[in-house]
Amino acid sequence: MATQDELKQAAARAAAHKVQSGMVVGLGTGSTAAFAVSALAERMQTEGLKLIGVPTSVRTAEQARSLGIPLATLEEQPHLDMAIDGADEIEIGSLNLIKGAGGALLREKLVEASAAELIIIADASKKVTQLGTRFALPVEVVRFGWKATFARVEALGCTPVLRLDEKGDPYLTDEQHYILDCQFGPMADPAKLADQLKGTVGVVEHGLFIGMAKEAIIALQDGIETLVPTP
Repeated sequence: MATQDELKQAAARAAAHKVQSGMVVGLGTGSTAAFAVSALAERMQTEGLKLIGVPTSVRTAEQARSLGIPLATLEEQPHLDMAIDGADEIEIGSLNLIKGAGGALLREKLVEASAAELIIIADASKKVTQLGTRFALPVEVVRFGWKATFARVEALGCTPVLRLDEKGDPYLTDEQHYILDCQFGPMADPAKLADQLKGTVGVVEHGLFIGMAKEAIIALQDGIETLVPTP
């Protein structure tokens, strides 16, 4: 039986094989996305694949550079052919997502909103029938006055928790913001909640990716499952 990492790697390889030479590709953040970065670098070495990567975090940029992938900023490459990333939850049918467990939701959303196609890679544990079933929703907030923002977010009907780092200090994103991990429970209307969060003073971004994924590649024990949004 394949391990979870082996399943992630299988999904990552399947997505990496969709990249064509000459593409500008958004490189996601997290353990599954890291496998995709490695798979792309392998194709560059073995097949001569040429691409430019636009990383969604400092650590993804570091990994890509170490593997010899040429990088550009979103300012230098504002229009991407494809982005490949993982997700914390994938809603079956809509392919709406919860992302941000890795702390890169703001840059991920900026990069992936600029991509012609967003491919999500995951193992089967990330599929849910309703968002909020398993994971808290990450909400990135400005550090100034964060406790007031905390109260405003809480009033939307969740239990927020300030994310801490391994030292017990508030976790800082690459943009030097805080993250509130918010337990909303199963979401009946994630699009409405996304709008409410976006309109909340002090909120920079949230981990609801609504209507962005064009395809999800799911690695199963017996092969690859490809999901697309249902009309």
